[in-house]
Amino acid sequence: MFSSPTYTVLGPDPTNRKCRINCYAFQQDAIISFQGWQYAAFYSPLGEDTLEPVYVHLARRQLGLKTPPSVSSGDGDWEVLVFLDYPQTVDDGHNTVQIGISPGDGTIHLSYDHHCDVLRYRYSCRNLALKPTEFSWTSSNFTTTLDYLPGLPASHKPFHYVTYPRFCAADSDLLFTLRDGKAGLGNDHLYIYSSASGHYSYIGQHLTGIQSNPYIHGLSYRAGNLHLTWVYRGFVHYDGWDDLADTKHKQQAGPNGAENNHDLCYCYSDDLGKTWKNGQGKVIASGDLGTNTVDNNSEGIVAFRIPKGLRLTNQESQVADLDGGVHVLNRNSVPVGPGSSDGTITHWKHYYKAPGDSGNWTERALRPVYGSTRGRLAVGKTGDLFIILPDGEKGHMYIERVTKSSGYTAREALWFREGLWGEPLVDQARLENDNILSLMVLAGTEVLGQPPRNRNVVVLDFKL
Repeated sequence: MFSSPTYTVLGPDPTNRKCRINCYAFQQDAIISFQGWQYAAFYSPLGEDTLEPVYVHLARRQLGLKTPPSVSSGDGDWEVLVFLDYPQTVDDGHNTVQIGISPGDGTIHLSYDHHCDVLRYRYSCRNLALKPTEFSWTSSNFTTTLDYLPGLPASHKPFHYVTYPRFCAADSDLLFTLRDGKAGLGNDHLYIYSSASGHYSYIGQHLTGIQSNPYIHGLSYRAGNLHLTWVYRGFVHYDGWDDLADTKHKQQAGPNGAENNHDLCYCYSDDLGKTWKNGQGKVIASGDLGTNTVDNNSEGIVAFRIPKGLRLTNQESQVADLDGGVHVLNRNSVPVGPGSSDGTITHWKHYYKAPGDSGNWTERALRPVYGSTRGRLAVGKTGDLFIILPDGEKGHMYIERVTKSSGYTAREALWFREGLWGEPLVDQARLENDNILSLMVLAGTEVLGQPPRNRNVVVLDFKL
């Protein structure tokens, strides 16, 4: 079992809106550590009495500082800067904020506030994350909001209709993805930022949806391989779907919802997205084949054939372990016999592909799912897998461990807590390097020993 974590508060979570805007599973990443410092991004108002608008807040703290034995955490206090030049006003849960750090030049990158919108992106001066003590923590170290990536023109078509941006460090550089198109009818595009030049290059449209769109669980870069898993959402035509002014697809549960999700798919690249291979190592997309995109018909991409209507969700969680195995958290309906309305119950499932091109996929049911809130996977310093599962209806959160020594089959319960909300986010780098699980969640103020009032964005630190 885990001992009690250390709690620190980043700021108040906006609670006056219909849609939550912090702590969503598709944020890659919102909390991340680099060279002894930890960074976290979130939206918050400027004060308890000023609820609107909200602004992007970016926090940092130094890790592992020596402290007296009576102090529970050796980490420094959070420094928080606010980007006051960009008020966020749209009440839409898709419009989250993401952080990326380029290892080669120490630039910090942010992308935020998208649901089929023009690109919104900014980045810092060089060395901000490489030499943090040499810089004051102010917004003046960052550009203004840009509608393009450095090195590419604002006229680049995918920049006009952006949803779900993601960053992923790869060696000394930084990968960036985005979806263009609407729910059920879109494609994913891949870019790489060069720390040497300070510019992005367009790698290409790496995932194509045929009357559908791919929803990726994440990008995982491990030992030269870029791993990618996703589900497809089939498109259902509706009146006005081809009207450029149509906004029905922006609804939180629109005409093309999760009931149309199907199939768990996988591919990987050993050259940073120029060539893609299926799980058996066969090249399925490259310039030499005349197709540089993976689509619904690409050979060998389906790991599990899962029909529509089985409550398969999108963008839950993915992680690559220390040996190059791939883990996915998702859910679908499993039969339970009499006792439920349709004879099934929705369970979270752990999907695992053993390392290498001969590695087989397996699936194991976990605990039942209550609500639509998504969970998280992370890999520890010894290779064990940690699974963080929220109960979105009751505000409960569970942490389990699946041991590497068991071949990722043996589970043990580690921790349970009430009063925690949102979809948990993990600092994978800190868990892997420092053996500390930093969890970013939303907490009712009663969890912090205060009268029930509002929610805060908090970080929980578990020492393993």
